[in-house]
Amino acid sequence: MVRGPKKHLKRLNAPKHWMLDKLGGIFAPKPSAGPHKTRECLPLILLLRNRLKYALNGKEVTSILMNRLVEVDGKVKTDKTYPVGFMDVITIPKTDEHFRLIYDAKGRFTVHRISKEEAAYKLCKVRRAQFGKGGVPHIVTHDGRTIRYPDPDVKENDTVMFDLETGKMRDFVKFDVGNLCMVTGGHNNGRVGTIVHKEKHKGSFDIVQVKDAAGHTFATRVSNVFVIGKGDKALISLPKTKGIRATILEEQQARYGAPLMEGH
Repeated sequence: MVRGPKKHLKRLNAPKHWMLDKLGGIFAPKPSAGPHKTRECLPLILLLRNRLKYALNGKEVTSILMNRLVEVDGKVKTDKTYPVGFMDVITIPKTDEHFRLIYDAKGRFTVHRISKEEAAYKLCKVRRAQFGKGGVPHIVTHDGRTIRYPDPDVKENDTVMFDLETGKMRDFVKFDVGNLCMVTGGHNNGRVGTIVHKEKHKGSFDIVQVKDAAGHTFATRVSNVFVIGKGDKALISLPKTKGIRATILEEQQARYGAPLMEGH
């Protein structure tokens, strides 16, 4: 008889974008229940040990966290498997470092270093906008926050700029054609482009056409689109490729210089 939820995660079942080596052990850290889903997060232990290289092993991660040195979205976290997800701000006050978890153009999580000013806010996608008890309007965001009495123009799929210090909404961006967005799921995960067209399909998934800065057009579901800027101006800084996915040949050229001659 099964008793309760699973407490373990095998190495081979861990999400690919954690980039764990296949032979580095049997188990992987199973993320705690939290604001982000297991397959769409990065546990704090992997962030500190595997990405930032601040610790050599799990024991060191525990001692770093138990000294209350790491903050996620302005709150101290001591759980080493706490799920840090897309757009979360990680702050280490002792070294005055700030990072934002964001996807690179290949759809893998990258720990992107940001300035102190940028670390004061994060972008949240609106999952639901509804009325609660006593007719109080509220919105629920992608990271499980409930914001009461939002701007009445904020609707589902819009993005709000959330101030981490005050816990209030600073600004919002509509889910409209012409705005800059990042794809957060599916085959085009991590790509950044401008929304060109929205298609409604009754009884199926609504589709969005996106065009990136290199002129490539691709399509994805509405649920995968996260608006990150008004017009073509992003509200957050992006990793170095700026969300433009290179073809295999372009990658080869960047890595080895001139392309190989044909026929050789």
